[in-house]
Amino acid sequence: MSSAPPLSNASRLSSSPVSQALAERRARAFWPSVIALGVGGFAIGTGEFVIMGLLPEVARDLGVSIPQAGHVISAYALGVVLGAPVLAVLAAGWPRRALLLVLMALFALGNFASALAPGYLSLNLLRFVAGLPHGTYFGVAALVAASLAPPDRRASAVGLVMSGLTSATLVGVPIAAWLGQHVGWRAAFVLVGAIATLACVLIRRGVPDLPAAGGASPLRELGALARPQVWLTLGIGAIGFGGMFAVFSYIKPTLIEVAGLSIDAMPLALALFGIGMVVGNLLGSRLADKSLKGTIAGLLVWNAVVLGSFAFMAGHAAMAAISVFLIGTIVAIAPALQIRLMDVAGEAQTLSAALNHSAFNIANALGAWLGGVAIAAGLGWTSTGWVGTLLALGGMAVFAVSIWWDRRAGRRS
Repeated sequence: MSSAPPLSNASRLSSSPVSQALAERRARAFWPSVIALGVGGFAIGTGEFVIMGLLPEVARDLGVSIPQAGHVISAYALGVVLGAPVLAVLAAGWPRRALLLVLMALFALGNFASALAPGYLSLNLLRFVAGLPHGTYFGVAALVAASLAPPDRRASAVGLVMSGLTSATLVGVPIAAWLGQHVGWRAAFVLVGAIATLACVLIRRGVPDLPAAGGASPLRELGALARPQVWLTLGIGAIGFGGMFAVFSYIKPTLIEVAGLSIDAMPLALALFGIGMVVGNLLGSRLADKSLKGTIAGLLVWNAVVLGSFAFMAGHAAMAAISVFLIGTIVAIAPALQIRLMDVAGEAQTLSAALNHSAFNIANALGAWLGGVAIAAGLGWTSTGWVGTLLALGGMAVFAVSIWWDRRAGRRS
């Protein structure tokens, strides 16, 4: 499959035969691009989550405690949070395909290097480096996929790219975890690096050579930070999405201690969570194409209901399994928030799209911390469900302010 020729941004506004030809070439490039970008997302999702199941092996090999080994997860998340805005701003004027290739190559090298880390400190540093391209990659991939799709299918296009990440929890992580347990945790990172290398090949061959937006520059990208709606949308994700992590961070001890499931049943429970993520991502993106604001509002309500019901369902094995699946569907809000950010960011598309994943990693840290606070306070394992409900309600409050701001701006204009 050969690379598609450069496509002009001006074609969006033109109805000439030339623009129609360009539109046809965009349509032909859509599926090769989505598949290539999805493989990159699959690599990133596998690399992000597989370490959570290999902490005992990492701790034993490096001579540290399991909680200390867990710091490598935090190091990666910190790389995501910091790397997304920094790389998006610095590379604002880069052609899209070149930027995607560099980001995925950096991710591949970070994972290969992680497999060679000689000690605890070096592994933390290399996991930080591996996390740097995460947010910018997904942000730029979302922009490319949306630009190749019809206007009424943008969220579905973003959802297809995100399906690489969600399917990693169902396929990539179990395979890498099995490899890590039987060959060694370093082998898991080698596998992730190999998948990322494959993604580089597919991106080079399948993604058209789209230029950056006209006039793109670091200064213009930073202009997104002056837009209140960008901050409000990021706040919806950072707060409203945190509930999923409040529950899922402690799902294993909760299911064992409260639902009475055996440790052998944990892979099945995690598989149900992965299936829920895949289903939620696909349904959420389709709903967002029909009504973006309505989907965000409805899914925040769904989050509150699902997380609140967990406190009641966790005590029964079968109901707890259903609840785990439903909690996975909460990821449905991700494509909608990605499109919302792209709509409110004006010309600062790259930074705003990348910041969406910084917000999700903040949600990860916030939800896990507050869930731990509730458990440590003696409120019980199922208290994480109530924490999640409160965070979903907090996301609703931020969304309400966002809607009010929209109406206020409309009255002014």
